[in-house]
Amino acid sequence: MSGVFAYESSEVDWCEDNYKHSENVVEYFNTMSSFVFFVVSPIMLYLFHPYARERNLAVHLVWFMMIFVGLFSVYFHMTLSYVGQLLDEISILWVLAIGYALWFPRRHFPFFVKDRSSFSRMVLVITVVTTLSSFIKPTANAYALNCFAIHILYSLGLQMRSCTDRRAVRVAQVSVGLWVLAIACWVSDRHILIVVATAYGSTLIAFLDASYEIPHSLPNLQYWPRDNWVLGLPYIALQGSPKTHKRC
Repeated sequence: MSGVFAYESSEVDWCEDNYKHSENVVEYFNTMSSFVFFVVSPIMLYLFHPYARERNLAVHLVWFMMIFVGLFSVYFHMTLSYVGQLLDEISILWVLAIGYALWFPRRHFPFFVKDRSSFSRMVLVITVVTTLSSFIKPTANAYALNCFAIHILYSLGLQMRSCTDRRAVRVAQVSVGLWVLAIACWVSDRHILIVVATAYGSTLIAFLDASYEIPHSLPNLQYWPRDNWVLGLPYIALQGSPKTHKRC
């Protein structure tokens, strides 16, 4: 095999010989499936725009970063290099960190945090430190990913216990199902469902955030491309803000 795969190869045995399809691409299926990120992410950027304008334009960073997740995923699965693995994991960390800073409920803030800006700065510092630490000890990134993910799931579970919106409950159920399938596919080296599961999960969290933070906008869950389809990409329609209502 070309020397590119020996250079800075990951310490983890990725079974490279089992996935060789050509001299240029190691994991062909995962490399090709990563292009789904470049399709879904721009669509979600478009669908999230009314909510982002009303709430915070920084919301767009989540889906901008998902494009980078796709880009680094392509690079990693083409090379299985240590650098590719690191970039792939760090980009996922930043997606979680941005979502955590934007959407973590204010009522669950630590007692020493007074507002969203202070909380976001705290998350930023932790994420930067973790990112730098990852270059020294890569497992630091894994610990940070687990901490963010577990805490997000815990707070989301608390919010859903008091949620009576039928569409939100449906999105939550589909999100759980997609994440289970996505994790099962990821364990078997197939991650095509990850980006769709992220679309459902992030929309649910954003809807709960909008219901709490900007209730005057009358947020409502709808689906693209047709609202009456069984499955589609969920998004937030702001019925109380006609200037920012997205007509799809």
